[in-house]
Amino acid sequence: MEPLIRLTGIAAPLPAANVDTDVIMPKQFLKGIDREGLRDGVFHFLRFAGDGSPRPDFILNRGPWRGASILVTGPNFGCGSSREHAVWGLRQLGIRAILGTTFGGIFFDNCLNNGILALGLPPDDLAVLLRLAEDPAHNRLTIDLPAQTLLGDDGTCVAFALDARRKEALLRGHDAIAATLEEANAIQSFEKAHHQANPWLA
Repeated sequence: MEPLIRLTGIAAPLPAANVDTDVIMPKQFLKGIDREGLRDGVFHFLRFAGDGSPRPDFILNRGPWRGASILVTGPNFGCGSSREHAVWGLRQLGIRAILGTTFGGIFFDNCLNNGILALGLPPDDLAVLLRLAEDPAHNRLTIDLPAQTLLGDDGTCVAFALDARRKEALLRGHDAIAATLEEANAIQSFEKAHHQANPWLA
């Protein structure tokens, strides 16, 4: 997993509430058994018309926000089903951070496990960032993960809280498997001692 330390990128506003995982990744794109080819599925019915042409009114198709790597979302983003494909697709589209007030619980965890920073912020802080994202002249934000700050090019600085375990995983690019493997020696030592103390389990 690619580490996330400091990110400067375009922030796109998506302030609608309760955007669920079926909107983020429609079920028609869940046919594969791997993670490939999900980029086109992200927000598919919002991004594309029936003939496959980009919808000019959708924020990620508009010039100032094309290529955005940060989404500023409404409350309860990523609610609905547990489909991890939604997060895989967002990552393939280039999204590295999602700023909101609240998220669907499983979606929130899936973001961390796939290298996307999902930040739940107080409503007043999010309103400041949403105003910046909506302004083409100031829609570039910098996320400084070690310092835990969000910086706007107009001097705005918003501090954020983040669970220490989640922060470390993103900084090191570790998912749950990598974190477990890092403790392999300790796990093996425990297994050996446990089996010696309880030989009937071996």
